[in-house]
Amino acid sequence: MEKFRITLNGIAHEVEVERIQDGGANSRAVAAPVKAAAPATMPSGHETPVHKAVHAPVGAKTIQAPMPGKILSVNVVAGQAVKRGEVLAVLEAMKMANEIMAPQDGTVKEVNASVGQAVGTGDVLLILS
Repeated sequence: MEKFRITLNGIAHEVEVERIQDGGANSRAVAAPVKAAAPATMPSGHETPVHKAVHAPVGAKTIQAPMPGKILSVNVVAGQAVKRGEVLAVLEAMKMANEIMAPQDGTVKEVNASVGQAVGTGDVLLILS
């Protein structure tokens, strides 16, 4: 078995391929998926994400987009107190709504996301203090 990484439509896949040496009528190559990486590009119909540098104050917690997608809602404003597990925003990715929750109690220091905005993996959506 040999392992290969193949990119199809911007999505990287790792596959294992078995090489049969006899070349006869029964020869075949078998590809078995090993694991799929996250999409490298946005699904069609989405805007291109705009990446901007965000600098969080010392001791602040940045809330980042876990995957590329589109912001469906932002449920907090700067200065608002939040509790651990509270839904801060909703991110649509691959036709699914993903809730972005507060990892800890705190106060929203900064909101860097807006409804309809396209974001990429790792983009800072909010900053908690």
